[in-house]
Amino acid sequence: MSIEIYRDAWGIPHLRADSARELARAQGRVTARDRAWQLEVERHRAQGTSAAFLGAGALSWDTLARRARLDDTARRCFAALERRDPETADWVRAYVEGVNEELPATEAPEFTRTGLAPGRWEPWTPLGVWLSTHILFAGFPAKLWRDEALRHLGPDAVGLFATDGPGTAGSNGWLVAGARTATGHAVLAGDPHRFIEDPGVYQQIRLSCPEFDVLGLAVPGVPGIAHFGHAGPVAWSITNAMADYQDLYRERLRRTGAGIEALAPDGTWRRASRHTETVEVAGEEPVEIEVIETDRGPVIAGGPEGLDGGVPAEEAALLHPPVALSLRHPPRVTEDLGFSALLPLLRARRTADVDRAFDRWVEPVNVVQAADTEGGLLHRVAGRVPVRAEANRLRPVPAWEPGHEWRGWHETPRAALTDGVAVMANQRGPAAPLGVEFAPPHRAHRITALLAEKDRWTAADMPAIHTDTHLASAQPLLDRLRNLDGVSLEAATLRETVLRWDRRMTADSHEAALYAAVRSAVVRRLAAHPAFAALTTAPAYPDVLLPWLGLLPRIAFALEHLLRTEELYGVDRDEIVRGALEEVAAEPPRGTWGDTHRLAPWRALPEHDPDAPALSGDHDCVLCTSAVPGLTDLAARGPAARYVWDLARREDSLWVVPLGASGVPGSPHHRDQLPLWLRGDLVPVVTDWHHLTKED
Repeated sequence: MSIEIYRDAWGIPHLRADSARELARAQGRVTARDRAWQLEVERHRAQGTSAAFLGAGALSWDTLARRARLDDTARRCFAALERRDPETADWVRAYVEGVNEELPATEAPEFTRTGLAPGRWEPWTPLGVWLSTHILFAGFPAKLWRDEALRHLGPDAVGLFATDGPGTAGSNGWLVAGARTATGHAVLAGDPHRFIEDPGVYQQIRLSCPEFDVLGLAVPGVPGIAHFGHAGPVAWSITNAMADYQDLYRERLRRTGAGIEALAPDGTWRRASRHTETVEVAGEEPVEIEVIETDRGPVIAGGPEGLDGGVPAEEAALLHPPVALSLRHPPRVTEDLGFSALLPLLRARRTADVDRAFDRWVEPVNVVQAADTEGGLLHRVAGRVPVRAEANRLRPVPAWEPGHEWRGWHETPRAALTDGVAVMANQRGPAAPLGVEFAPPHRAHRITALLAEKDRWTAADMPAIHTDTHLASAQPLLDRLRNLDGVSLEAATLRETVLRWDRRMTADSHEAALYAAVRSAVVRRLAAHPAFAALTTAPAYPDVLLPWLGLLPRIAFALEHLLRTEELYGVDRDEIVRGALEEVAAEPPRGTWGDTHRLAPWRALPEHDPDAPALSGDHDCVLCTSAVPGLTDLAARGPAARYVWDLARREDSLWVVPLGASGVPGSPHHRDQLPLWLRGDLVPVVTDWHHLTKED
């Protein structure tokens, strides 16, 4: 069997093989060649062994991965895949074979720096990578925040703070039907929002064999093209549906001579599985952890002695936080990760094929958009969401009380296009019945408004939408500034400047910098108000879950609700805004928004980047480059890729990633797409093999 690897001018791999299996092997090989360090970091994170070379900073993640039993779940899902879908299981195995063929020969400076040697991938490793990438994607720790907010602030707090939190990923995505394009064929465009990582979380790639020829964005470590793909006659893309499909249970546990028991809803004590594991930590002593699993799922925090330890079980059962927290999520329950959708997606020729493929999807739960060259259109939710009590969706529920069990699966909703357009940006849309917290509607409304400005669109028009910087969520703060009285001359001058601002968060805007400074001061002052004092100290949950419990980020992302609501726990918001305005007026920023709003990608080995580029955009802009107002203007989240899929001519499609196709520092393709990404430009898709360079 032959494997051919080609590259375009940007180093993007185009692969050809004689069969789908050999093509998967080629994809594993080229991914190991381009992303060896990234692959090994992800493998170790899935196994809970990353602290062994990354140090104590990775211990909390490794502990969660071990206690949540990610590696064991991946093994179980792969074993089930072999029984249910042996062809896909063999295809995944071929990808792993390719990784293992190439990985030992790769060199990366990070391996030398950490003393890590590339290891061996197992057939289930891609499933483990998928699990570890998405275990926090649905934001189940937000239930811990809601639990605290409900206890201290009351039921209104859930609505007031209902916005995507600091760890939740989102996306923009829009579908323009052929009736609204210059070619008469549909266009799909968008940009997934994730933490910007170095190397990037998406891999531009083309996969071609006699059965199919698909280009798109792959997840390094996972075969195929799951989320964003163009097969020629059909193309598809996704956004995060913001559905709630993971549950947390309070568990009452007790030790017995035989092990550990958990109190069940019928009032009996049931045996829980229990064993210990040792986590190696670079430069420190190993840490032994206890791994417990009840009938609900793995215990991810606490145990019989409580979350803090040292509390008798009888007393701990009456305290808050609860004795222990177990996690229930679909792959652990069903032994299915949805990998059976991946090959049918590659083989799809019409939207009906894409539709059937996504019937097999499990997690994450997504809104899917697709179009084909025959005029077929698709706008649906895909994934598995359990049917259960409403309380399960809001906060941790008591495992010992009946009524919190899962009772089957929700039907996945579908939606129609409006005026030839479908827009999703994590707002309440077709997935509304399946979730609790959604993104504010600003991005979706803005994209819809922009698309209404023209009767006919082309693929080349779409980058102007990708890069729109209008900030609609600024209105509540601007309204309060406008109505303030009793401010100093300096504050009045600052206010007039901000009120004249065009509400565009461009990197070269001084007015945007002034607005952002006032906003941050308001966030800090609100977070310091005595009304929220009880939420300033996070409960004793694992460190990896604490970002969802931070008061300041919660206030930052819910600021417009907190400023607009009729009453806010007795807080004098005009006084808060007045104080913030005077604070900034006393020492106003002299530069532009881009002077402080800079790209800060996540790296497994952190390092200071003195040349971090300036960014336009903000959290609620279509150009969603997210910082945390009040904490930092540095942006760790943003468009992890941009794509435009043209159904008229695939070669007119466009794509770009934040850095480059290669994850190897020093490679000419490590960061060559960054200038384009910053400007909003995209790389042309190449489909003619004669315009590619064959790699030896």
